[in-house]
Amino acid sequence: MSIINRNIISAILELGKVRITAFVAISSALGYILPFGQIDLGLLLTILGVFILSFGSAALNQWQEVQPDSLMHRTKKRPLPTNLISKNKGLLISILTISSGLLILFINFGIIPYLLGVSAIIWYNFIYTPMKMKTALAVFPGALIGAIPPAIGWTSAGGSLSEPQIWALAFFFFIWQIPHFWLLLMVYDDDYRRGGFPTLTNIFSKTQLIRITYVWIIGLVASCFLIPLFGGTKSLLTISLLIIAGIWLIIRTKSLLNPKLTDNPIIEPKLFKMAFLRLNFFVLIVMMLLTIDKLITNIK
Repeated sequence: MSIINRNIISAILELGKVRITAFVAISSALGYILPFGQIDLGLLLTILGVFILSFGSAALNQWQEVQPDSLMHRTKKRPLPTNLISKNKGLLISILTISSGLLILFINFGIIPYLLGVSAIIWYNFIYTPMKMKTALAVFPGALIGAIPPAIGWTSAGGSLSEPQIWALAFFFFIWQIPHFWLLLMVYDDDYRRGGFPTLTNIFSKTQLIRITYVWIIGLVASCFLIPLFGGTKSLLTISLLIIAGIWLIIRTKSLLNPKLTDNPIIEPKLFKMAFLRLNFFVLIVMMLLTIDKLITNIK
């Protein structure tokens, strides 16, 4: 494979934010497994459909935000600002992948997963994305996006949206989005300002924002326990491991409240990045524990 081809493939993968897209697809897999513990072709098709759909949505988002992306250090080397992929081709890729993802969901799983997929695109690309340029509080409606992929997986497996387990799971992913974004904001606040985005540091002081973020981290841990409370698992071992994981996250991110660290310009960015990674690791652990628990229960 030539260097040019490798660069193009790499650019396309970056256009679709493939690492984030993969995480979204994994959350839909959890939603698929939880109702009945199924591992079958439907699981693979759910992961594929959600991955392609999310890929297209991320590509469309980059097309929509090419101007602010070109102003920010973190994003100015993305494929569209550098013209490695033209805007027209970027839009075409996003349309093709969104259409393909929706088609996979509709053909294999019917109207409800399809409509959930459509709602995700509408909410993320046509409500949340424009709202980000107008208000720093857009993160709250934007966080709803995190709740949709597990619901797509749940309904693709034949689960009903009236069941409390999926609402508890969706709520967990909704809560996660908020400290996830705010930790990023504290790392890249100057960059967001450079791109013209209003930020919460215009509303809260840094100390206030850190404390609020830590409260949301505790809230994420608390929301995790709604999943077994509403029937997501009955295993004492799994619940115990969830409790241990939650305590670990709360303890390991408590350093955010230490002003000696957060006021140090050298340590501060590393502190926020580590808290960001630990937050996402906790979510991944919760997903793994619930998946393994359901598979073991199904075997029994």
